[in-house]
Amino acid sequence: MNRPSLLALLVVLLTAPVERSLAAQPSAVLGGLDGLYPELDTFYRDLHQNPELSFQEEKTAAKLAERLRKLGFDVTTGVGGTGVVALLRNGPGPTVMLRTDLDGLPMEEKTGLPYASKVTVKNPEGQTVPVMHACGHDVHMTVWLGTATLLSKKKDQWRGTLMLVGQPAEEVGAGARKMLADGLFKRFPKPDFAVALHNTTAAPAGRVEYVAGYAMAHVDSVDITLYGKGGHGAYPHTTVDPIVMAARTVLALQSVVSREKHPLEPGVITVGAIQGGTKHNIIPDEVRLQLTVRSYKPEVRKALLDGIERVAKGEALVSGATRPPKVEVTEGTPATYNDPALTRRLTDAVSKVLGEKNVGEAQPVMGGEDFSEYGRAGVPAVMLWLGAVEPQRFTQSRSGGEPLPSLHSSGFIPDRERTLRTGVTALTTSALELLGKP
Repeated sequence: MNRPSLLALLVVLLTAPVERSLAAQPSAVLGGLDGLYPELDTFYRDLHQNPELSFQEEKTAAKLAERLRKLGFDVTTGVGGTGVVALLRNGPGPTVMLRTDLDGLPMEEKTGLPYASKVTVKNPEGQTVPVMHACGHDVHMTVWLGTATLLSKKKDQWRGTLMLVGQPAEEVGAGARKMLADGLFKRFPKPDFAVALHNTTAAPAGRVEYVAGYAMAHVDSVDITLYGKGGHGAYPHTTVDPIVMAARTVLALQSVVSREKHPLEPGVITVGAIQGGTKHNIIPDEVRLQLTVRSYKPEVRKALLDGIERVAKGEALVSGATRPPKVEVTEGTPATYNDPALTRRLTDAVSKVLGEKNVGEAQPVMGGEDFSEYGRAGVPAVMLWLGAVEPQRFTQSRSGGEPLPSLHSSGFIPDRERTLRTGVTALTTSALELLGKP
């Protein structure tokens, strides 16, 4: 072997440990979290006090856009309505998308916090309603901004393009579709990876959990209108009673789940509303049912929806209905599928920073999330769960103590500092794992 070859080998041996160190230890970036935290805490409180409904997130989006511009991001607003897209280009390398949702819920906050929301707004129907961040989107936005801040100040630690997406209207399952329809992956770079966090009351603050594969369900809203022949309640023989028809339909629908679906394939049909009639002694002309339908696999989803329509038509026929029922799928959100290889890669990286005992596997849930749309658009995607409950309170509750308020509860309170710090750590670590190394 000649001398130049020996010299080249020596250079490789000396530089390789440095590259492995950068890949495995994001401490050079996370070291700024302590100094940043007071600013993040203030920002979180402001977001919590000033929630906005789906597709009304104009002030929220403006706050995010202003801060990202100051950090050096190229920011575009109004994507898909009120969406924000911010790009930070830092040389050749992967494009990594980090997504947050923006919207609150039409609920009155009852936490008693000094920074509780007292906001009321007009909803799309023109009604005045209270608004609350009862699903923790204020946590998501704060974590997202914290990660953006840390990465923007340490560009020497990574290479590639950081793509931050502030998505409207997650709560109505429409924001992701609208952003994609508005050219999210055409006007802007199509990312190599997409990552998001969602807080949960099923884990204590300080812990991150994951599900590889199907993590959240297809969510379909189905409206059924059953048509009868109204009349006097004292003379039912002169009528075709749609209330009895509806009662039989509700019970028969459960046989679709219990007898037509494979027992090991999850699926849910829930009738959440029955609307019909005006008075004790009047049989109405029609009754309306509102259903939520949950599943993971596309073939199970199709079987449930087909079964619902068949059962509704069958019960109407048996009842002698004046005409076939109207069955409509009015809303739908596809199942969230976490890319298994990407899930393992991120959770391995996060566990090295948070500690293995603070990262663990969770069970799939039947809730829905339109983050799923980005995976369906061809981007490997992962959503991680971020524990949000004060650890001692969580332990007491699991040991038979007071039940915890769930997400979408008027009493939902995250363990603020521990949740935010863990979220920024997990999301920053995930981004660094995927971005190119210097």
